[in-house]
Amino acid sequence: MKVLTIVVTHNRSDLLERCLDWINSQSDPSQDVLVINNGSTDNTEEILRKKNIWFITQENVGSAGGWHRGIKIGLEKGYDACWLMDDDGYPDKDALKHLKSNFTDDTACISSIVLKEDNKSEFVFPFPYLSSKNLPKILGFPRKIYKLKKLHEISKEQIYPFAHLFNGALISMEAVEKIGNVNKDFYLMGDEVDYFFRLRTFGRVLSSLQAFHYHPDVSKRKFNIFKIYYYVKNSIILNSRYFDAVFIRNILVILAILGRVTMRNGLYFTFSILFGSNAKYFYKAIYRGLNSKIGNDINV
Repeated sequence: MKVLTIVVTHNRSDLLERCLDWINSQSDPSQDVLVINNGSTDNTEEILRKKNIWFITQENVGSAGGWHRGIKIGLEKGYDACWLMDDDGYPDKDALKHLKSNFTDDTACISSIVLKEDNKSEFVFPFPYLSSKNLPKILGFPRKIYKLKKLHEISKEQIYPFAHLFNGALISMEAVEKIGNVNKDFYLMGDEVDYFFRLRTFGRVLSSLQAFHYHPDVSKRKFNIFKIYYYVKNSIILNSRYFDAVFIRNILVILAILGRVTMRNGLYFTFSILFGSNAKYFYKAIYRGLNSKIGNDINV
């Protein structure tokens, strides 16, 4: 299998360098590594030249635009699969070996499980409990799986029929040829969920419980209004495209986002979203989400 590793980066040269070092230490390495540099203004290009890494610098078109560019090159160059990851995480040395060993003809994507770099028993992005249709359950308790041990107890095999993309995801180029590329109009937040569901129309989308990807704990990272806008808008769009009980899901996702903002940014910032200086962005996100207006439009 001919694999192209793709990393999308923006102004995190120290984390990017760490990621590249772990990519280069794989026990079963990919044939090539490509970095999509989304307009970094730090020393990213200097590091990439020093390491003799193949890279393309473009304007910052968001994470979705970065994946779109990298996958397009993977298709044009005739790779069998692309291994995708952000710059702030890094793969275990045997990650790609395990992904390839579980990759079959009917696989659209198989991804690593993403563990906290300072607590490798817990997930950075919890897994959902799944319905009979392998969709995240909307009701019931518990709804999320937070620990690797629990996922092993639930899954009778070394795979789970759900995946968090773009943090160690190996994607079939045959699937891409059939379903198309990442929708770059999502710009930021939600592009991975959209692609997850589109990939499922081709074949299996899985996580390997043997392949690990390590990542900083994001639960304490503060949100800016830019991310909140796309988080709210794109979540509403995705609910209408792929899920049932859309009205209930929209209410739950907005409440969940507000809860996360409060935990990370504090109550005062949440009040500014609901009633203060940032309220215009919050309510515009809801309005545009309900009207399925995707795109980089926060200033429109």
